[in-house]
Amino acid sequence: MWLEILLASVLGFVIYWFVSRDKEETLPLEDGWWGPGARPTAGEDESIRPFKVETSDEEIIDLHRRIEKVRLTSPLEDSRFHYGFNSNYLKKILSYWRNEFNWKKQVEVLNRYPHFKTKIEGLDVHFIHVKPPQLPPGRTPKPLLMVHGWPGSFFEFYNIIPFLTDPKNHGLSDEHIFEVICPSIPGYGYSEASSKKGLNSVVTARIFYKLMLRLGFQEFYVQGGDWGSLICTNMAQLVPSHVKGLHVNMALILRNFYPLTLFLGRPFRGLFGYTERDMELLYPLKEKMFYSIMRESGYMHIQSTKPDTVGCALNDSPVGLAAYILEKFSTWTNAEFRDLEDGGLERKFSLDDLLTNVMIYWTTGTITSSQRFYKENMGQGFMAEKHYRMKVHVPTAFAAFPCELLHTPEKWVKFKYPKLISYSYMARGGHFAAFEEPEMLARDICKFVGLLERQ
Repeated sequence: MWLEILLASVLGFVIYWFVSRDKEETLPLEDGWWGPGARPTAGEDESIRPFKVETSDEEIIDLHRRIEKVRLTSPLEDSRFHYGFNSNYLKKILSYWRNEFNWKKQVEVLNRYPHFKTKIEGLDVHFIHVKPPQLPPGRTPKPLLMVHGWPGSFFEFYNIIPFLTDPKNHGLSDEHIFEVICPSIPGYGYSEASSKKGLNSVVTARIFYKLMLRLGFQEFYVQGGDWGSLICTNMAQLVPSHVKGLHVNMALILRNFYPLTLFLGRPFRGLFGYTERDMELLYPLKEKMFYSIMRESGYMHIQSTKPDTVGCALNDSPVGLAAYILEKFSTWTNAEFRDLEDGGLERKFSLDDLLTNVMIYWTTGTITSSQRFYKENMGQGFMAEKHYRMKVHVPTAFAAFPCELLHTPEKWVKFKYPKLISYSYMARGGHFAAFEEPEMLARDICKFVGLLERQ
């Protein structure tokens, strides 16, 4: 009897594996209304309106007043960034923020690219749309949608955009020239927040798909990390015929048996398709997987359960907001930065760039609504939604940055994305790829598009 049960189990697994491998599903497109009140009977205004980031003396005076009234707790001796953001280094940032940071100048930097807004499903959706400054005769730019995550913003892409829209003048080949669209996720920055429960990554993918159609693009490339990778993946699951190619630098791939193979250790790495580089990035397993996840996922539990509670504190205190956000730009850039007194923040970023991202959250008052995105995506249970169980049948590229929170081997990626045509071990960089290593990421995007177009 036990032999029959074993054989039946093995057969069942083989059948499931075969069916799940070949089954090409798509998510239903559906529709929604996320604005306040009931959906109006009149049709939605589909106009695209120019937008400019603005500020005022009153806004800056209020910020300075709140910074001056800060009340900090002294850090423990030799704690560095192991207990979170070190308040001794925070004092340096606050001094710079209060006395040297020029928000009006940074607003001019933000307005360097054209901003727009348009109403989609009841929400004012913000985006920047950057076209090439010049095109060789007879050439057409390739539309590329780039989607940010948390606690980032559209500003993360400002340094990569020149490599994509004007590659020849920035040291890259002009074989591939893009026009880049970077929207803000609803509830982030200058995109209006939902008034209703349920606006998750699939809804956001649908809204951004409608945005691309409204801009006149029937086919386009998509790229993202963090939430952006999931939103772009969902778009490929919703409308695969419209997504020419999907490039991601993060992937949530837990619904397969491959992670379990790690427990067998290094001796069996060849059997399961792991490379020596995979072993370096995954082992020692206890540190690289379990301890790392425990250290860096506390925020996720809070934001997936009761985001509004911590949001009350962060939306009222620019200092608290800066500490909460900037801590992620330390340890998510490189886990070893927690051993440094300054969290290594200025090794990859300037204080102007870091504080500009914080100011986008502060001046729009969107930290709470941005955190609700975790509740909408994970509040029903971790990976409970159908799209987590679905594969993606769109040509895909994956950029594996060595300091990402969790390394994803090629074998894992290919299970979720069967049409993976490019997998790159990046030389350096962490979670905020476009912000940290814009040229390196741009080169990998161009490599992927070249491979795809030559197929």
